[in-house]
Amino acid sequence: MDLHSIQFSTPLALAMIAMLGYAIGRGRKAKQEKDVYRARCELKRAKTVARELETIAEAVRKNLATHHSSIAKFKDRVCQLSMQEKESAWQELCRESEEMLKPTLRLAAQLAHAYDEIRQQSNHLMTFSEVRMDPLTRVNNRRALDETLESMFALLNRYGQPFSLAIFDIDHFKQINDAKGHLFGDRTLKSVARTISNGVRETDVVARYGGEEFVVVMPHTDLDGACIFSDRVCVAVRDALPLTISGGVAHAIDGDNAQTLLARADSALYGAKAAGRNRVYKHTGLDIEPLAPPAPVTPPANGVVTQTT
Repeated sequence: MDLHSIQFSTPLALAMIAMLGYAIGRGRKAKQEKDVYRARCELKRAKTVARELETIAEAVRKNLATHHSSIAKFKDRVCQLSMQEKESAWQELCRESEEMLKPTLRLAAQLAHAYDEIRQQSNHLMTFSEVRMDPLTRVNNRRALDETLESMFALLNRYGQPFSLAIFDIDHFKQINDAKGHLFGDRTLKSVARTISNGVRETDVVARYGGEEFVVVMPHTDLDGACIFSDRVCVAVRDALPLTISGGVAHAIDGDNAQTLLARADSALYGAKAAGRNRVYKHTGLDIEPLAPPAPVTPPANGVVTQTT
């Protein structure tokens, strides 16, 4: 049949054009809504970083003001003592110097702590840069994760500030790729990344660790708190998508570094995989232990993963 010989009535042609315009408009609207949602999330996170930097700056200002007052008093005492020529004046000066040393050392420690906190917030600011973002999932990449862990260990080693991390892996991801293709696999990665990101706090850091693995770094969080969060993430993914994930959780301890902490979380993850997947295991520092496995679910009948950007 010659396609040029096909004729459409004017009403039918207009109806087809209207339907095509509607489909295009709807697709653009959906994309715009996703872009707006992502922008709101990023703005919310940026506000948190700004608030943290403001808090640090205010603390530094107060500490410097207090120390300035101590210096002024010390200066006055030195002037008074310099007018005396007695042996007791020298002894008094030594005592005053000892008293001045304490707040000076305290200020030095406070400034060092503020420096580390500023560096941590600087890493948060850097995650807005494309060079620290995974281009597919739009979460942090390995470079951003390494910088975050460096800052977190600096705060742990100097001030004992605790933190934990979790590694999540998509169950049977290779089967998803083989059965439905790599484009569908990419959409799956985007959906899982978005679901995890929706469940974290503003101060947490989500990063793509490689392949189908994601890492969440949780400041000021002990092992029990990280386990509760990780179990909640597994449930959220299971409820929102036609797939499951497994998780491994570890808490940073004295003597740790990024490699040993990630290795312990990875060992816990493999424990969850070996136990049947769709669950979370934790590494206590000595042993690998399970959390209560989530209840089994039936995936959605349509088997469709929602595409995210």
